[in-house]
Parts: sequence; C-alpha cells; structure tokens
Amino acid sequence: MWRRGADPDGYVANFVESEQIVHLNGFTTSFVQVRGSMPFLWEQIVNLTYKPKFEIVKSEDAPQVAERHFLDLRKKYGFVLAVDLVNKHGGEGRLSEKFASAMQHIISDDVRYLHFDFHKICGHIHFERLSILYDQIADFLEKSGYLLLNEKDEKIKEQIGVVRTNCIDCLDRTNVTQSMIGRRMLEIQLRRIGVFGAEETISSHPNFDESFKILWANHGDDISIQYSGTPALKGDFVRCGQRTAQGILKDGWNALARYYFNNFSDGIKQDAIDLLHGHYIVSVSRDMTPPSQTGGLENIASFPLALSLVLAGFFFSMMSLWQVRYDLRHLFFSIIWASITVAIAAFVRANGRIFCNRPRLHKPRH
Repeated sequence: MWRRGADPDGYVANFVESEQIVHLNGFTTSFVQVRGSMPFLWEQIVNLTYKPKFEIVKSEDAPQVAERHFLDLRKKYGFVLAVDLVNKHGGEGRLSEKFASAMQHIISDDVRYLHFDFHKICGHIHFERLSILYDQIADFLEKSGYLLLNEKDEKIKEQIGVVRTNCIDCLDRTNVTQSMIGRRMLEIQLRRIGVFGAEETISSHPNFDESFKILWANHGDDISIQYSGTPALKGDFVRCGQRTAQGILKDGWNALARYYFNNFSDGIKQDAIDLLHGHYIVSVSRDMTPPSQTGGLENIASFPLALSLVLAGFFFSMMSLWQVRYDLRHLFFSIIWASITVAIAAFVRANGRIFCNRPRLHKPRH
C-alpha cells in the first residue's frame, strides 16, 4: 500500500501491460490490455486497521495528472477506454467520483471512461455477469481491434486502441475482468483465422478451456505476488470458472497474509525497490541516517513489544481476578492491570501508523 495512485508526472502504481499472443497454422495474433492505479494523487497509509482510509492528495491537481497519464497512453496505444471497477459507495466511491471528475476534462473521441461497479453487479460469486460489461465495451473492442499477421508475417490487421482496467489494487477484480475480455477477443481471433466456427467458443473445448483458465489464473497470481505478496483473490473463478468453498477459504487466508505484509514487512520491501530504482541515492558525503530516523516516538515504537505488554497485562489481570475469591484486594490489582492493558491497546490503536513497518528511505512525491 506504500505506492498508490499516480505521481505528479502521471505515472501510476502497478501499471502492467498484458499481451495475449497466439501462434497457430502460420498465423500470429496478439491482443494487448493494460491495468494501473487510478491516475491522480491519492494514498492509503497503513495504520493497523484492516482497510486504511483512502486520502486524496492535492485534489486540485487531479485533472492535470490524469491528463498527463492518458496523453502517454494515447501516444503508446492509440484509442483508450478506461474501465473503472471500484465501488460507488464509501471510501472507494470518493476515489471513483474524483476519477470520473478528472476524466470529464479528458474524454474525447480518443479517450472514453466507463464505470462498472463490480461488487454491486457481480457480488462475490456471480462473475458471469461481466457479460453486461462486455456488451457495453464491445463496440470499442471492435473498433480498436487486434494484431493479425499471416504466414508471411504480413500485417493483416492492427490493434489501434487499448482497454485500461483498474480497481483499487488492480489485482483481483481487474484480473477477472481482463481474463473475460481476453477470452472474448481470443474467440474472435480464432474465428477470423478459420479455427473456430461462427458460434464456436473456447468453452466448447474442455481441454483448451482449462488451459486458458490456468494461463490467466497464473498470470494474475504472478502480478499479485509481486505487488501484494500473495496470489490473487477470486482466482478460483479464473482457474475453475466458478466460485468454490476452497477458493473462498483460500481468499480469506491470502487476505490475512496481505494484512500482515502491508503492516509489518512492506516498508522494507519498498526501501529495497526505491534503492534499486535510484529513487534514494546513497551518498558517503552526507549523513547516512535515513530521513525518517531522526528521532521521535516512531523510532522506538515496536508492535511486538506493545502486543507483548497487552498480553501480559491481560494475563495478570485475569490472574488477579482469579484470586479475588481468596482476597478482595486482588480486585484492585485486577482493575489496575486491566486499565494498563486497555490504555496500551488504545494508544497503539490511536497511533497505528508509527507501529507499522514503514519505508524509511524515500517518500512518495505528493
């Protein structure tokens, strides 16, 4: 969660280009999709809560940042359709509203914006309802096309536009959606080169269907692991074509793992990335102390220590309470220990940010 949204130049977090390529009967076909965080300045700083609040930074700069982002996409891909999958309510709703507002200054014949409330329409199990989204974007997909080369590597058809998909992390909802679009486009390509009949689909061939699902499920897992530390959620639908009890349980485990990584290990990982990318330059001619280690409570705050104190306080308060039946004075000690425990827990909750594993070398340019 240490990289969200865009930087002032319009470059977004977790931007991924996925190209689906087929070589068959001498033909080569290709279809490209992209994903990336919502292109304006926003953040979601970890603070020990399961889902930290979304904060929009420099709201007035959103149109300019989004414009820079889509200008770059137009230069690279041609026409652009931005498909926004986030919720319309709550914190996600505020981000979606800001995204839609920023897009009003950019929408043209070359750039389109479409909001599709994934959770409201598809819920957690009815992902087949993504066909509603496909119906809404089918005209753009037909217009933007795909690459097709014949046996002599001569270009018969060219892709002149791209669908840009986003949710919050651009992982789970995005991957389910992109796999659906990839499936539909692959069927169109296979009909064009004469492999499929007019009404034939990938689902008509069980072995091919299984291979396609595994390909996209593995693809989603790889992207998710490098960004969040765990395989993608909702991967059972991509892999199996339906939601399963085992998949839901696995999602629960991965969600807990993401919570742990976000709060207690991702800061160090972000430092490593910033160091390797040159965002933080080590200089022997200056103080080697990282900028965020210059003193203060946050440099001595330790969640393991705080958790140990809370557990110890709870243990001693229960032990004292147990002894009350022998001596009423233990009730006083039980209240004291319970008060200390509650006070420590309240302090940690109120100052959750300083107890998380934070990047110490470089801060986002907001």
